[in-house]
Amino acid sequence: MCHNIKTISKVSSGELSICKDCKIYHLEFNNICFEFNEEQYIKFKNYLLNIEADYWEIKYAHSKVKRKIPIPSLQPNLVLMFNRQEIAELKTLFFNTKDVFNSSINLDDINYTLILN
Repeated sequence: MCHNIKTISKVSSGELSICKDCKIYHLEFNNICFEFNEEQYIKFKNYLLNIEADYWEIKYAHSKVKRKIPIPSLQPNLVLMFNRQEIAELKTLFFNTKDVFNSSINLDDINYTLILN
């Protein structure tokens, strides 16, 4: 269990942090929790950088699922699926090094369905 954790970045769906003692990166995103060593962290970051969201959304255009962008795992029967907004938030966690804690709320940060009667 890590005790000396520093938050690197944070978005509405999760946060990226690192344990200063064991150098393990922790990604908590929606209901998923990852732990990466340095090499795994760099590989995942590079994978995110090269995701072609347009390609996957076209490929799965007729699919009934909302999340169309896959991220495979080492387990052959497990693929994590994301939508475009979730991929953008993951990229923000990994590539945005500025202070995101004091930023103002954006319209995209509000997850609410407005019903006009």
